[in-house]
Amino acid sequence: MSNHGSELTAYCGLYCGDCIRYRSKAADLARDLADEVQRVRFDKYAEVKSSSVEELGHYAECLQVLDAITRLKCNASCRAGGDGCSQPCEIKRCVESRDIEGCWQCDKFERCEKFDFLKRYHGDTPQKNLRKIQEYGLGEWTEHREGFFLWS
Repeated sequence: MSNHGSELTAYCGLYCGDCIRYRSKAADLARDLADEVQRVRFDKYAEVKSSSVEELGHYAECLQVLDAITRLKCNASCRAGGDGCSQPCEIKRCVESRDIEGCWQCDKFERCEKFDFLKRYHGDTPQKNLRKIQEYGLGEWTEHREGFFLWS
């Protein structure tokens, strides 16, 4: 069994290694950019320059977006205690309360309402992946996984 595949497989069947939030360079780059523009007092430059570059009038909003991207970073996979959902996860609590490794060991995952909050971003990818975990095993399924996000 591949430790990497099983470690990065969330209880719901998503693969944390494909997530934008997990060990994201975007979050680090957003933090670094925000630090740099604040260090050089870019706010003062943007204030003056916004008369000729209209978009610079949105500088404060830009900093808010950079801060939001920075806060999205997740440093640990779901199974290692991460908070990829950024809210208490009913799926994780269910799996832990049933003393199973993941939803692939539950015969109700195909119609489980606990997956509803994932549909907006992932569609039916979790269920497709759970079937692949059942077919190939936890350590070998990852090369057959579906796209993480609907737009993947």
